[in-house]
Amino acid sequence: MRAYLSFLTTNRRPLLGCFALFLFSAFGQTFFVSLFSADIRQDLDLTHGQFGSLFMLATLAGALAMTQLGKVVDRHGAGRIVPALTLMLALGAAIMALATQVWILFLALFVLRLFGQGMMTHTSFTLTGRWFDRERGRATSVATLGLNVGEAVLPLAIVALLAVAGWREAWWIVAALLLLLVWPMSVLMRWKRTQTGAVDGRPVTGVRGWTRRQTLRDPYFYLLLAAMAAPALVGNTVFFHQAYLTELRGWSPALFASALSVYAVTTVVFNLVGGVLVDRLTALRIVPFYLVPLGLGLLVLATVEGPWSVVLFMLLYGITNGLSLSLFGAVWPEVYGVEHLGSIRSIIVAVLVLGSAAGPGVTGLLIDAGVGYPAQVMTLGTYCLLASAAAAWFVSRIRTRLRDERIEVV
Repeated sequence: MRAYLSFLTTNRRPLLGCFALFLFSAFGQTFFVSLFSADIRQDLDLTHGQFGSLFMLATLAGALAMTQLGKVVDRHGAGRIVPALTLMLALGAAIMALATQVWILFLALFVLRLFGQGMMTHTSFTLTGRWFDRERGRATSVATLGLNVGEAVLPLAIVALLAVAGWREAWWIVAALLLLLVWPMSVLMRWKRTQTGAVDGRPVTGVRGWTRRQTLRDPYFYLLLAAMAAPALVGNTVFFHQAYLTELRGWSPALFASALSVYAVTTVVFNLVGGVLVDRLTALRIVPFYLVPLGLGLLVLATVEGPWSVVLFMLLYGITNGLSLSLFGAVWPEVYGVEHLGSIRSIIVAVLVLGSAAGPGVTGLLIDAGVGYPAQVMTLGTYCLLASAAAAWFVSRIRTRLRDERIEVV
């Protein structure tokens, strides 16, 4: 604990900056935007399906834009990038406040999703991966707590705000708050790494810096991505269709909501635990195991109709999701280096966003086609367990490649 506190104190400035990026990303996250969905649909006369489709299209467009925009993290310093991202997110909030037509709403959603959910999290993950080496896991776990804080605090704050002001006024307040934070963030992120290449002054590992083209030609990249994408795909799918599941099982709607608190607490705990494990064992060694709790939880959810199954699922999913936050920030620089990390991660984030957006839609179409939802949940659980088994094979080969300095990246 003393070493952990010393780490936080020594690196408080970059850690606070990366924490803030995750916190600000909340303004473009699904949970935040959905707080205004009823008011938006009423003012613009949209159905649930119309607003949902608009949100999905804006998310997909943002994911595609990320593949190109994400490269800027490699080309410019954090002191320039972060204030620019904050300004763009403030612009998105202002456009949302002015959204009186559908095309303006689409533009607002596109900017919020691209610079909130996309670039803010992408930049924070990239900076922690680049600035830290031996303590990369702990740095990532601390940074991602910003999103957990946002999920816990912002919904309550917005509900209280909407009780005394309109939804457009709430977005103006968000825009003003972000504008006020542009200069402090520019100062906070003017951090220069030491000559050894790490914030903590320790030498970085000698991982060769892969380019994006070289990475996309590496077959292990796609296997690793398939394993790392599972939590986002599964989480969005199960959460999106929670009402259908509770109706199918005859559960109270409040049951799923109360189980979310188990998930939230478990995620925070294992996020911090995961940071320590990554630093002690390396991220690659954890990859073959972190999906096992989620896989087992999905099998329980698919086969057990008792209400306790959803609570156990949330507990097991929280374990996997918490570990995944530290892994997602550490595994890519561990395998492909940090020189082109922003460019590589932009592709990864785009794929994850596309998967998380497509998962609920595909599942809904299968439900309409008569495919049972429990069977689909079981398929997802089987996928997680098979991905874990496959990871045990390909991770050992990646580690061998990293140890062998004679293997050249083509």
